[in-house]
Amino acid sequence: MLRKISSLAIFTVALGSYVEAQDSTKKSPLTISGSVDAYYRYNFHNAKDSGYINNYTSFTNSQNSFELGMASVKAEYTTGKVTGVLDLGFGRRAEEFSYNEKGTGLGTAIKQAYISVAASEKLKFTMGKWATHVGYELVDAYLNRNYSMSYMFSFGPFFHTGLKAELTAGNFGFMLGVANPTDNVTASFAKKMIIGQISAANSSGKLKGYLNYQGGKDMAENTINQADLVITGTVSDKFSIGYNGTVQSVKLNGKSSGDTWWGSAVYLNIDPSKVFGVTLRGEYFDDKNALSGLAVASGIGTSVFAATLSGNIRIDNLTIIPEFRLDNSKDAIFAKNPNTGVKSTGTFLLGATWHF
Repeated sequence: MLRKISSLAIFTVALGSYVEAQDSTKKSPLTISGSVDAYYRYNFHNAKDSGYINNYTSFTNSQNSFELGMASVKAEYTTGKVTGVLDLGFGRRAEEFSYNEKGTGLGTAIKQAYISVAASEKLKFTMGKWATHVGYELVDAYLNRNYSMSYMFSFGPFFHTGLKAELTAGNFGFMLGVANPTDNVTASFAKKMIIGQISAANSSGKLKGYLNYQGGKDMAENTINQADLVITGTVSDKFSIGYNGTVQSVKLNGKSSGDTWWGSAVYLNIDPSKVFGVTLRGEYFDDKNALSGLAVASGIGTSVFAATLSGNIRIDNLTIIPEFRLDNSKDAIFAKNPNTGVKSTGTFLLGATWHF
């Protein structure tokens, strides 16, 4: 009798342990992630003159100052075939990302907010606000190897608000959507834009390509068409390469013809060890027709070549990024002092990113 009771007790404990083990392996429907980034920037031409920071790209508009980039938290909840995502960001990076939402309370804090419905294993529909598919670089600093941003990222789209469908077919992917004019959460009475993407990868997944598009009328009724190409290739576990090329045509409202601005960048990534890597970005940005935000900021149409060398020192989820950047323009859009313009300028930046 004692043996039977003991056997029953052992069986009960074992069964309980098995059930507990099964429950512990069950995936939670809620996923929380986040990141924090900060930086120090020093431009060598303007150490003292606070009126000139010699910066025309996003998220690093400071001089000789320690700055918070963004504190971010992202929640994803999946139930059945439906996923809801709320991605919040606080700091200058978030404010510049949602620049059209300034003055709307917490509007600039909402980086992304959308609902996705999986109609099947291959087809998904998404509605809400999400970061753009256009370009190589991303708004979250920890996802980039360079801390400072490219001109193409800075003057291309940041996000879209609308409805899109995504279809996967083997190594190919297709996306088609309709959205408000670029970077606008609210656009009553405005015409809508078409967005799209075709992606492909080889069988090993080491070579990937993305052909991106956005087109339609902006809030000022200008006709915008932008084509963008991103290619990434992994040569080995120590070397990879990326490419981004984009061209945007702009036909101003009331004009019979339009002009273009364009850019092209190469990213060379070397990782001699797991704790250290180097990325060299070389970018050429051409806006001689004075159509992009560069012309608005500098006051003229011009072209710029920028070379950025960034180290990546990794300690678990922390990455320290010492960076040197040289910008060289066709025209004197940078300032040596309030009365002297120069065509080139050098900048040192120390960035830090952490994510969980």
